[in-house]
Amino acid sequence: MGHIDIELFATLDLVGQAPGGPDEDPVGFPFGGWQAPLLDEATGAQILAAYEGTDALLLGRRTYDIFAAYWPQQKEGEIAELFNRVPKYVASRGKPELPWAGSVQLGPDLAAAVREVRDRHEHVKVVGSLDLVQSLLREKLFDRVDLWVHPIMLGVGKKVFGDGTVPTNLTLLQPPAVGTQGTVFLRYGLADGTPRTGDMSAPDRGLGDS
Repeated sequence: MGHIDIELFATLDLVGQAPGGPDEDPVGFPFGGWQAPLLDEATGAQILAAYEGTDALLLGRRTYDIFAAYWPQQKEGEIAELFNRVPKYVASRGKPELPWAGSVQLGPDLAAAVREVRDRHEHVKVVGSLDLVQSLLREKLFDRVDLWVHPIMLGVGKKVFGDGTVPTNLTLLQPPAVGTQGTVFLRYGLADGTPRTGDMSAPDRGLGDS
């Protein structure tokens, strides 16, 4: 069985909407492209490293449409070569046209279809696709979360951890890394169980570990 990794770009108030450019989500969101002024060499290298070994993409319909309009025309660069080469699995309730070579629509049972993709591939990447991310979070259908937190707050926009978030334990897989622009890169793996509670007024904080 392979791994599903979720790649997320977020502001400090955890907005993940339209980081790449103003045309990603032009209606009702005035900050499209908020990531561009904050991208530095360290963050770019982290992103490239995160995609090493990727052999499939898992995308929501909106992100797929944005990517399909852009990446097939890009012929140079590691990301362009990767995105154009690997299979693209698309989650959609409708019957979309999928013109990008290697694109396949997932079946109506999303959880079952995602599990089949994970069984078929070694390293599956979820990019953007915030609505799809909520479904994966709800079902705990992921193995790793890569989160880049940028030093701005917007106050509006779709959150990376929205209505699909459920109580979940995670483990930090490597020390946080800070870029020159103040962006913090965090990598977490899915862990067993659900979060515990305690009591800060108790001698052992109510954990009963002693």
